[in-house]
Formats: sequence, structure tokens, C-alpha cells
Amino acid sequence: MQLVDEGKLGLDEPVRAYLPDFELADEHASAAITIRQLMTHTSGFGGDVFTDTGYGDDCVEKYVITLADQEQLFPPGEYYSYNNAGFCVLGRIIEVLRGKSFDQCLKDHLIEPLKLTHAATGPYEAILHRAAVGHVRFDKNQEPKPTSVWALQRSNGPAGAMFAMSASDLMVFAKMHLDGGLGPDGGRLLSEKSTHAMQETQVTMPHIGTCDQARGLSWAIYNLDGGGRIIGHDGSTIGQGAFFRMVPEHDLAIAVLANGGNMGNVWHEIYARVLHDLTGLDAPPEAVPDPTATMPDTSRFVGRYTNAGEDNFIRVDEDGRVFLDYAAKGINAELGEQPESFELLPYSDNALISAERYYSSHFVVAFLGDDEGHTRYMYESRISRRVSE
Repeated sequence: MQLVDEGKLGLDEPVRAYLPDFELADEHASAAITIRQLMTHTSGFGGDVFTDTGYGDDCVEKYVITLADQEQLFPPGEYYSYNNAGFCVLGRIIEVLRGKSFDQCLKDHLIEPLKLTHAATGPYEAILHRAAVGHVRFDKNQEPKPTSVWALQRSNGPAGAMFAMSASDLMVFAKMHLDGGLGPDGGRLLSEKSTHAMQETQVTMPHIGTCDQARGLSWAIYNLDGGGRIIGHDGSTIGQGAFFRMVPEHDLAIAVLANGGNMGNVWHEIYARVLHDLTGLDAPPEAVPDPTATMPDTSRFVGRYTNAGEDNFIRVDEDGRVFLDYAAKGINAELGEQPESFELLPYSDNALISAERYYSSHFVVAFLGDDEGHTRYMYESRISRRVSE
């Protein structure tokens, strides 16, 4: 958005206007995808790609080249599906327009102007601070254990793979957005117009409980039932969790960082209490099964759904109970994530909810794009394309 302010980048320009060699498996999509679609996670190609292309300053450039075999899950702009790889493409565009590595761009245009004192773009800087080690468990009944991997690859840096900061530095970043783009010394990092544009709804998502209902230009947007709007972004990787919300109308920001265990429970308890005490607003209620709900026609849903990071199988047993069988792919499988099975109960005409809590909460999956009585996609923050019955 700083590049937009400088007139060097157009949100509705195609990626190829800045990266002429940008290539995915689908040539039409490669030529059509825009900057705005990358920023709003609506580009449509598989996004959980964590290829290691080394630790050199050219790692992001090399990473973008590896996306040439990534298939489209859906046409650009048709749906929302969280896409880490898309943000790596944005990172490469920043590198090209700035003429320096993404890490250096972060330092020159964000870390230093905000006067952040506990921020690091990689492990060699993080070790100079009190860096927390992530704790992981792939069985909810076992105790969390320290991970053997501190962060993902540097090539995924633009998607947040290695960037670390303290909660207090995160609040400095929040204040800049609450103050319309002004830094701590009154200097302008971002125009007021761009700051507000980031917080405006660009795309709406299927209703799946307490998750964000819309996206701005990268921000998640949460609309409360009793009025009020909250923006923010959560993230997790290898036993680390970051939870962040801003309530612009109340000049409030809340940040919780954690490194293992029931992070979602800790976050929600703090968030709900602080939000209510300081604004009078109530956090969205947790999605829970409704014992009076009627199961929709599940024959529309059964089948295998896949994306770059996982396979999901929706099946109905002989007693009519519906199950989701999950199997990790790629880096998730390499890190030891085990296959799991979940019973699903009715939630709405086009969505089902887990019968049991998964760690801290029930999860909801929505089914999209009805095609001759069968859905084409399964959605739970990321879209999986239906590939077989």
C-alpha cells in the first residue's frame, strides 16, 4: 500500500505488469490474476506451498518460479481461499519495485520508521532477543513438546514465515493503523486513504461460525451482531500462535502471542474479557452444534476434496452419520501431522459442524458451488476442490 501511495503499484493491475514471467499451471489465470486478488486471497491457485529455495537474498525470486506447476482451485476472483503463496508473490513484487530483498524492505519501510525494538526478520536476529520456541502436539491428548524447527523457510518470509516481534511492538504497529497511517514520531508511513481502504470490505466469505466474515486489503473483518466492526489477523506456524484485533471506533487493539498448548482458549478468554470491559461489545459467540438442527442432503457433499496442503474425505456410514477424514500433505505431513477423523453434525443448509471440539473449539465446514446436485468445493478458511465422489 506504500507503493500504491507512491504511484508505483496499481491494485487492479495484473501481476504480470510487474512480474512478466509470472507463471502458474493455468495460463489464463497467470495472465489475469491482479494485485487486489492476491491481497484478498481470491486468486484461486493452491496456496499452501512451502518450497525451500535457500537462505540467500534471491530465495523469494526462486520461490515464485516454483509456482509454475500450481493448479487453479477456482477461477480468479470467484471465491476466497487463504493463500500464503499469493503473499510471497506480493513480496517478490515489492522486491522488484524497491530493488532490494523483502527483509530489507521490511526494515527500511516498517521496522525502522516505527522504531520497533523487538522485531526480527529471521532466526539470526531473533536469537538476539528472548525468542520463544514453539511447542507442538499432533495428538490432543499428549503434552506439547518443543519443536525441532524454529520457523518455516525464508522463501515464505512475505507470508510471515520468519517475521517475529514482541506484543509491545505489535501494538506500535496497531497504533499506526488506528492513527490513519502516522508513525510514533508523527511521520506518515501510509496515507489515510490507503489505511482506510485496507479496512474496507473487499470480499465476503461463507458463514462458518466465529471466523472472519469478510476481508479487506489483507485485514480480516469481523462484524458483530449488536453493531460494531473489528479488524485483525491471526496466524500460526510450528507451535507459535499470534492473535490480533483492532476496534477502530474505540481506539482499541488487543494482541496475544503464545508458543504452544491451547492457544485458542487463552486468546478467547483474554479477548472476550478485554473487549467487553473496554468497549461494552461482546465477542462473537462460539459455533456449537444445535441438537434441533436438521441434517441437509449429505449426498451432495460426499467425496474427496483436495488442495496443496491436505486431502479431505466426506463420507456417510451405514447408520447415516457423516464423517470428515483428514490427511495432511506437503510440509504438514513432513512435520508429522497425523490423519484424523471427525464426525460432523448439521449447521446450516450448506455447512456442517464438528461433533466434538478440536483442541479449543468446534469447527465448521461449508460446501460451495452446487453442480448438478453435488458441491464443487469444501471451505474451512481454505478451499478444497472436489475431485471424486
